[in-house]
Amino acid sequence: MRIDKYLCELNKGTRKEVKEYIKKGQIRVNGNIVKDPGYKVDENNDTVEFINEILTYNKFVYYMLNKPAGVVSATEDKHDKTVIDLIKPEDMRPGLFPVGRLDKDTVGLLLISNDGELAHNLLSPTKHVDKTYFVKVKGALKQEHVEMFRQGLQLSDFITKPAILEIVSTGEQSSAKVTIKEGKFHQVKRMFAKIGTEVVYLERIQMANLKLDEHLLQGEYRALRNDELSKLLD
Repeated sequence: MRIDKYLCELNKGTRKEVKEYIKKGQIRVNGNIVKDPGYKVDENNDTVEFINEILTYNKFVYYMLNKPAGVVSATEDKHDKTVIDLIKPEDMRPGLFPVGRLDKDTVGLLLISNDGELAHNLLSPTKHVDKTYFVKVKGALKQEHVEMFRQGLQLSDFITKPAILEIVSTGEQSSAKVTIKEGKFHQVKRMFAKIGTEVVYLERIQMANLKLDEHLLQGEYRALRNDELSKLLD
């Protein structure tokens, strides 16, 4: 890989900026100053220093984001802040995108990555990846609703696959955990509307084996740990 491309992919500046760094002798490869932007670097074996900082190259990055309400699951939007806007400049990588989507008013776990293959494996309808949500609804939840979710609900355009409804509390306002295998538009809200309740709070807490870090505040993110990533890649 060209050294200028290497630096750009690690978000060390624009192509013009990194060429200037190289011209000034601020880049070393294996201890030697490199002044040719086209110098070929082995990103897996060479030691690259950027203004005395030793760089580590990762082709793909994986961030766990606790998405706040009011932010859209998109790479860009003309009207609203996007989840990509929440990523700090030093953590940006070319091609970052949200893996899947959460509604604008839904909060919780969202994976941000530039790994298209992983995204396909998690989002493909044939994979049936579980997604678990914590939900608060207006109205009482009953045991009969648990069975209705288990059997699948007839919505206007499809029948949901068997879902798991775990009632946490019930009353004028109830809370529960629900696990679904699809992820269609407004699906969870539509499922609860079907049984006569209205969702007032929705938070995704798990996707596949990845659980939302309880220490992440809304709007915060962190890189996945190796053990978390290995479970997703299995």
